[in-house]
Amino acid sequence: MTINKLILGDNLDILRQFEDNWVDLIYLDPPFFSNRNYEIIWGDEGEIRSFQDRWAGGIEHYIAWLKERVYEMHRVLKPTGTLFLHCDWHADAYIRVEILDKIFGKNNFRNHLIWQRKTGRGETNHKSNRFGTVSDSIFFYAKGNKHTFNSQFSFEAEGYDDYIEKFFTHTDEQGRKYRIADLSSPQPRPNLMYEYKGYKPPKNGWAISLEKMKQFDKEGRLHFPKTKNGRIQRRRFLDELQGKPIQNVWDDIEMIGYHSKERIGYPTQKPEALMERIIRCASNEGNLVLDPFVGGGTTVAVADRLERKWMGIDQSVQAVKVTELRLQKQQDLFSKPFTVQLYKYDYDTLRYSDSFEFEEWIVQQYGGTGNVKKRGDYGIDGRMSDNTPIQVKRSDNIGRNVIDNFKSAAERNDKKLFDHNRKESKPVGYIISFSFGKGAVEEAARLKIKENIIIKLVTVDEIVPIAKKPTIRIDISEKSRAENGLWDLELTATGRSDAGIEFYSWDCSYDPKKGFKPSLIIDKEGRHRHQFKAGLHHIAVKVVDNDGLENIEVIKLQVNGKIKKTL
Repeated sequence: MTINKLILGDNLDILRQFEDNWVDLIYLDPPFFSNRNYEIIWGDEGEIRSFQDRWAGGIEHYIAWLKERVYEMHRVLKPTGTLFLHCDWHADAYIRVEILDKIFGKNNFRNHLIWQRKTGRGETNHKSNRFGTVSDSIFFYAKGNKHTFNSQFSFEAEGYDDYIEKFFTHTDEQGRKYRIADLSSPQPRPNLMYEYKGYKPPKNGWAISLEKMKQFDKEGRLHFPKTKNGRIQRRRFLDELQGKPIQNVWDDIEMIGYHSKERIGYPTQKPEALMERIIRCASNEGNLVLDPFVGGGTTVAVADRLERKWMGIDQSVQAVKVTELRLQKQQDLFSKPFTVQLYKYDYDTLRYSDSFEFEEWIVQQYGGTGNVKKRGDYGIDGRMSDNTPIQVKRSDNIGRNVIDNFKSAAERNDKKLFDHNRKESKPVGYIISFSFGKGAVEEAARLKIKENIIIKLVTVDEIVPIAKKPTIRIDISEKSRAENGLWDLELTATGRSDAGIEFYSWDCSYDPKKGFKPSLIIDKEGRHRHQFKAGLHHIAVKVVDNDGLENIEVIKLQVNGKIKKTL
């Protein structure tokens, strides 16, 4: 299974294709049981279809819809894996009792986490018949008795600053602040009843051995009283504190604000700090994190940044493409590559991709196995399960000569198999190409009729759906010249696609070496106003259609008294 991958599709269908026991951590934030149109966030066909499916019935239907998905998530988790399910008050009781307890087992419940996500909805400020709702629930379940859990700490916890000020009142010779802690044993132990540097042991003896005492002393971790009648204490340094241990109420993580740098325009976008806490506590570097409702992409973006492997699934084209752009924006030279799996594939991308990579990929899509040997293979690029050869031509209008050469190669490759397939009227080989010319089609027909040699000609679009990527152009108009010496310009992008345009994304500081790093990820209208300094600017805009296919236009813009655009 390829990792670091975004997949467009119904997560139930996709999860059912996954093998058992291979995911370390699953976080899911499914649509809440609110039955409101504001659940429609992206507004594309996939999301609307999912919304209608969930609301074919009441709460029982919603629970059934979610339960069959959680069942598959439980199956793909490793025995040491964990799941965090994010929900609100509308259905939290049903989800815990009817889904999680039944699938994971009551004994594998770990925590009911409370995230205080906002300051209220006004019920407590105006006449109301209930208290304000300020929290979401996150249910934490393990698949088995043993699982990864790394305790989390915070320096922002309430009362933590007062604790520091009250207890860390000492300073050592290097200027490090510390507090003193007891070094006496809670129970008497004969081997810990020793005198150290003239200081007598406590009544029950020391809490550490003589060897450990000497080590602490060497490291400057002992606090000696002024007189021998006092007791040696341990120094706990302020700069070594991890913070206050995090408990199950999380009130230190704010929602995404309107002016937040994280904000991408996704209404239910979760803060990166929230996902970072979950991923850090329940996984380690190199572990695999799965988000089956990828939404705005926060889970996979944080997992990628924290050196985890990841997979994300969503039925919305826009969710997948926005997440892709978000990942591209944060990638650098050390980032791991990732792939995106869509319903349809762009003809140009496949047609002009690396030939060896394309051969391997299309053979697998057809159900065969790629040829390990890439050169000197006599035109054999893969094999079916019965060892029948496959040849791949990353070209259009394949001619007759290809048929002639492949017939000879297939016979020379395995004469016994060739003769057997010919006798049984089975294909002696397969040729995959984007299209075949008249000569190739006629020769394949002649071989079948005259010599009972079947060479099956397969076009790429018979294996995977292909579409043409959208077209795009940019127009520029000057709005005004700002007082600070900047030019205020309006950039207009016009995209065309048979599938319909989904959205645009802009990079007004485009650097070909760094790749597309959007400053504006979601633009539904194709209009973007931006202020430019005098000089040369590179502007890039991407257009995404309803199939998830994209195109990019890059222009050079010279701003210096007059606006001059060049391609």
